Amino acid sequence: MNKLLSYLITDPKFYTDNPTKLKKFLEIAVNKHKVDMICFRDKKSKNFKSLSIHFLKKSKNLKISKILINSNIDIAYRYKFDGVHLPSSKMNLIKQAKRKKLFVIASTHNFYEIKKAIDLGADMITYSPIFYTPNKGEPKGLKNLRKVVLKSKIPVIALGGIITKEQINKIKIRKAAGFASIRYFVNKYW
Repeated sequence: MNKLLSYLITDPKFYTDNPTKLKKFLEIAVNKHKVDMICFRDKKSKNFKSLSIHFLKKSKNLKISKILINSNIDIAYRYKFDGVHLPSSKMNLIKQAKRKKLFVIASTHNFYEIKKAIDLGADMITYSPIFYTPNKGEPKGLKNLRKVVLKSKIPVIALGGIITKEQINKIKIRKAAGFASIRYFVNKYW
């Protein structure tokens, strides 16, 4: 079987808006798990720009192969992030990000969004939620994940409710390119 990419997405509830706590969070999570890609996702910190720069520097020091930021193309381009992760509501920004030579992951939840992300030039998609996740709607399930993997022309990353190694093994069997999670990487440590 091919290697399954692991994709850590941050959540400020694990580090507030404190740069020192953010760096410690990253160090613990990355040292406990193999992390291939990482995304700074923070929708509420007042010092977003400063935190994103601390995140980028720490992620580079930890030798993460792909470092992304959620939604913010300007910061990604200006500070040399590898790319952006765009929510489905911002898919119209894919072409703008690609013009700036950024790697793009688009969040998708159905076949319409998947086709749109591919047509606009996304490099990868997340498909979610695979398993139950609070406030994210009905889980798509593993059977639908497999259908998406078979139909998608670009790599698919499973997202949503992934908190155990057993779930990750089930995702791997469905031949997804990887899995993304917040809670899996912090579940046992915070």
